[in-house]
Amino acid sequence: MKHCGILAHSAEGAALCFLTFCHEGARHMGTHMHPDISIDCIAMGQSMPAWDAGDYAAIRAIHARSAARLAKAGADFFVCPDNTSHIALETAGPEFALPGLNIGDVVAGEAAANGYRKVGILGTRYTMNGPVYPRALSALGIDHEVPDRDEQAAINRIIFDELCNGVFTDVSRSVYVAVIERLKSRGCDAVALVCTEIPLLVTEDVSPLPTLDSTRLLARAAFAVAAGHAPLPHWTGGLVTSNKGDGR
Repeated sequence: MKHCGILAHSAEGAALCFLTFCHEGARHMGTHMHPDISIDCIAMGQSMPAWDAGDYAAIRAIHARSAARLAKAGADFFVCPDNTSHIALETAGPEFALPGLNIGDVVAGEAAANGYRKVGILGTRYTMNGPVYPRALSALGIDHEVPDRDEQAAINRIIFDELCNGVFTDVSRSVYVAVIERLKSRGCDAVALVCTEIPLLVTEDVSPLPTLDSTRLLARAAFAVAAGHAPLPHWTGGLVTSNKGDGR
């Protein structure tokens, strides 16, 4: 067994990742059983000024502190269930104190396994316009599409004003469903829910397209590593030099 560390950024997403990991343990190992898991969470509010300023180095440094504390707690590897954070995690800088799974590569690997050819991207405005998913998907020959500017603004507002604060409404759900419907009309055959809280709002049964739930996919990949069903990752931040669809 390996010890998994959750490098948390938003509370809702980290909680969903933690619970999914533990539920995977119970499903595979028996009631109340799972590999060791620790969470380190530096308040997201400390990073928000840097996000607004585009200062990814400052955000990376904050996440590096969390990674170091997870290593001291005995974690063998980390996962960060925050897609936007991976923009900072993938920028150049000192290696983190322990290796981690890359959420973009985990999601892209699942898309490839399901034979998807064009994936819609729903997340924060940083993620929808950032490099993480274009890199991860294109490496596996998968095209992508993002909502238009007005749709992106609505999606981003709902994430930060509502979802990150645990607010989930039917009105906001209908906004997301309408955006997914338009992505479908543009040729997407799946939609990646690549903000950790979106799967709490948009479930498979209401989505016009098959969903790629980044949070739960990452948690299940983390369980596979911790349980010894998959190898330890080797990515320690910075440029991702290979993409095998396994987050390594």
